[in-house]
Amino acid sequence: MLRLGFFGFGCVGQGLYDIIRNTPNFPAEVVRIAIKNPEKGRSLPSSFFTTEAEAILNDPSINVVVEMTNSPDEAYQIVCEAMRRGKHVVSANKKMLADNLANLVDLQQQTGTSLLYEAAACGSIPIIRNLAEYYDNELLHSVSGIFNGTSNYILSKIFSENLDYHRALKQAQELGFAETDPTSDVGGFDALYKLCIIAAQSYGLFVKHKDVLNFGIESLTDFDIRYAKEKSCKIKLVAQAVKTSEKNLLLAVMPQFIPRENHLHKVDMEYNAVVVEAAFSDRQVFVGKGAGGHPTGSAMISDISALRYGYRYEYRKVSATNPIQYHTDVTAHVYCRTRNQAEAAFLPFQHIAVQYSEDGFHYIIGTLSFTEMLMHKAYIQQKGIFLALMPEQVYAQVERRPTKRYAVSV
Repeated sequence: MLRLGFFGFGCVGQGLYDIIRNTPNFPAEVVRIAIKNPEKGRSLPSSFFTTEAEAILNDPSINVVVEMTNSPDEAYQIVCEAMRRGKHVVSANKKMLADNLANLVDLQQQTGTSLLYEAAACGSIPIIRNLAEYYDNELLHSVSGIFNGTSNYILSKIFSENLDYHRALKQAQELGFAETDPTSDVGGFDALYKLCIIAAQSYGLFVKHKDVLNFGIESLTDFDIRYAKEKSCKIKLVAQAVKTSEKNLLLAVMPQFIPRENHLHKVDMEYNAVVVEAAFSDRQVFVGKGAGGHPTGSAMISDISALRYGYRYEYRKVSATNPIQYHTDVTAHVYCRTRNQAEAAFLPFQHIAVQYSEDGFHYIIGTLSFTEMLMHKAYIQQKGIFLALMPEQVYAQVERRPTKRYAVSV
């Protein structure tokens, strides 16, 4: 019998408890729940709750800690202490994992415990288990997709219902998809944390999120939306891990023009999608809800169930004889919209295909390296510049058949 100690009882915790209670004969029992605010109204008797972490960590009958707190620092302390005391851990804290995964993998090895975190990457999509098991010996060309349901909901409302960015964001907040401060979602940070976790499982690469390029959608304007629609594209916030050579891996989170024939074009609302491109299994697409108590709880209960037979991630690719390295020395086709030509001139484009100015908007479509984008990230964000990647087929359309309105070449 698995005896569970919860840390946190918010949306995810309540969703997980509800799933356990309504799953017949599930061999797990929630023993104690650690919370911060004892005055808050709860759906369970007060005897379940404690404000003392030691009440769970010191209880020898609790063999699984389920970590669902908001603070990455507190979560890291809880997870480390639980593993040191011989307890298995299931966590949904993506930032904590992205920042500390290398250390936690070492701790798992030292203690013989299991640390599972399916719920920390893309909600209900079982991508971590598939990467750890199905693709453990597969040569992966790339793992990419829509990793954040909130930003995807906002963009879906913009492109499907013609809402402006601020109205779409407000609607997402009213539905509980976005926080009062939505920076983590719309700024591309949430997707970035997930990308770092997925890179470890896909390629055995541990990388700090602060070293990886991420741009969000907060500077999106009606001008950018109109341009994308004229090219028969949607804009999606896309995370990508792309193997650029035998030993090099590119990681980035950025808006991207998505043409109709792309799998991601039809993935809308709060849904996530993960596209795996592999040498032998070719392309596979996983789609599922990326947010909410029940979708996230379903991933956590899968992890809890796996602990019944001692499951743990083996990280086979971490011990590879030829470890892969993260690098940014790669060029990309980029749409860059600024307020004026002087702002755009500050960015070192290697090639410019088209540029145009209109009523306080200026844009360039050209070639820019990820290294330069990373170096100029602070400037780009400070000036409210909107950058979006342009896939080859969209870029070719711009060069060969630009619409009359935008056909100003240099």
